[in-house]
Amino acid sequence: MQIALYQPDIPPNTGTMIRMAACLGVPVHIIEPCGFPFGEKSFRRAGMDYVDQSTVIRHKSWQDFQNNRPRGRLVLLTTRSRTPYTEIQYEPTDILLLGRESAGVPEEVHNVADQRVLIPMKPGTRSLNVAVSAAMVLGEALRQTGQFPA
Repeated sequence: MQIALYQPDIPPNTGTMIRMAACLGVPVHIIEPCGFPFGEKSFRRAGMDYVDQSTVIRHKSWQDFQNNRPRGRLVLLTTRSRTPYTEIQYEPTDILLLGRESAGVPEEVHNVADQRVLIPMKPGTRSLNVAVSAAMVLGEALRQTGQFPA
């Protein structure tokens, strides 16, 4: 299981997801450009000392990610899906893709996803925080695939 962040906008959210991934033994792909200067200083506050324990792979662009991504399905978390994240069968090699906090992902990225899932929410709400969304879906994926750390 892996996480990919498409052009993240907010350093504390990115740091939180790096921390979560470090604790759960999950690599994080960061697809640039970011909406902030990329580096440990940007992540340090939310990521705390977990930045040193994480596996972060930088990709200079969407194309670079596509050319170098590990094998596995690309599972996009999106409000434009009709499939709840709890209703698919995750695979151990899945890559959970999260879009920009401000805009999600562009159509070209949306169309490449092998699977699209959403987190059901109460009517009148738009979206959850990206780090919260990542935690919910990653937790379900790790549970299904038996990949939580021992």
